[in-house]
Amino acid sequence: MRTLHPRLGAGFNRLWAASAVSNLGDGITMVAGPLLLASITADPVLIAGGVLAQQLPWLLFALLGGAVADRFDRRRLIVLTNLGRALALTVLTVAVATGHVPVVLVYLVLFALGTGETIVDTAGGALLPLLVPPDLLPRANARLSATFTIANQFAAKPFGAWLFGLAAAAPFGLDALTFVASALLIASLPIADVSAAGAPASGRRSLRRDIAEGVRRLHGHPLLRTLAAAMGAGNIAFGAAFAVFVLYARQRLGLSDAGYGLLLTTFAIGGLIGAGVAVRVTARFGNAAVLRAGLLVEAVTHATLAWTTRPLVAGAVLILFGVQTVVWGVITSSLRQRLVPNHLLGRVGSAYALLETGGAAAGTLIGGLMARVWGLTTPFWVAAAMMGAILLVVSHRLADADRR
Repeated sequence: MRTLHPRLGAGFNRLWAASAVSNLGDGITMVAGPLLLASITADPVLIAGGVLAQQLPWLLFALLGGAVADRFDRRRLIVLTNLGRALALTVLTVAVATGHVPVVLVYLVLFALGTGETIVDTAGGALLPLLVPPDLLPRANARLSATFTIANQFAAKPFGAWLFGLAAAAPFGLDALTFVASALLIASLPIADVSAAGAPASGRRSLRRDIAEGVRRLHGHPLLRTLAAAMGAGNIAFGAAFAVFVLYARQRLGLSDAGYGLLLTTFAIGGLIGAGVAVRVTARFGNAAVLRAGLLVEAVTHATLAWTTRPLVAGAVLILFGVQTVVWGVITSSLRQRLVPNHLLGRVGSAYALLETGGAAAGTLIGGLMARVWGLTTPFWVAAAMMGAILLVVSHRLADADRR
């Protein structure tokens, strides 16, 4: 007999704990990395290069990471990758502690962390359906999203800055330990990996053919193709608008640096709320209606930010935007995990992630140029129009999200 709130199981709890630990470490390094670079150089280009070093692997290796995740034992792959990331951070910790830390070393470590992320995130998403029944996937994804928000967005940022002030090497040493702890938890998962199930010949095929198979599966599924296209185009709009967000907060809203940080926190608050309501909202209204509402919320968010000069209004709409972002992510992740055979899940997920990342990168470049030529609010108005157009184009195609 089923209970009203069935347990997700011991296996999921270990995956959840591993995610919480590594997200805390990731958030600490996300804060400490720029602080370290700022202590080495005052060149804004070199400091910005650290962000690029960690993001670039998603553009270079996302598809490859998906193919690797589908070809090898995912549990072992995550363990080895996390131990490798721990080793890279250990090298950086020693370098910082001894006072011999060139900028290029920081770049190399951040690039290594980003490369590992392309493998671990893809493989971890493909492991989840092996641990959780299909009907509980939305609940599991919502819990993982909530954990990310609490550990990475709330707890890690101030803690990482405090640790860096205490001892510059401390944040990186602690992050190395979090990767070791995460690896041990993943190694204890009570599953038999079936990453190659249904594809016995995959080991004899080239990685290029494996990647192509994942891309074809994504392109060949009407609903998943629609979601991926909507997300890719939507991230162009998002990237364009938020490329200049720090200048928007200062010049348009009149916020101080502390006020800017507080404004960013509102997005995390919305994400936490979204993780709490995602399952109930989709159960009440259905996936299709919630996905359509999400696209509308994005259009309204960008338009409101373009219009307002009041920080409270901007903060309120960003909370709503944070809710929609997490709810959308829970729905789309759960749909992929249900609709894609497990032996293809890594490749399909990585192709989806590439569209997300590529859209955001393109939008960031476009938004910066638009703001320079036509003013700070232009990217937000353009983003609002884009999201409205996306909603009109894909609205009828989202009906399939309820016929899964």
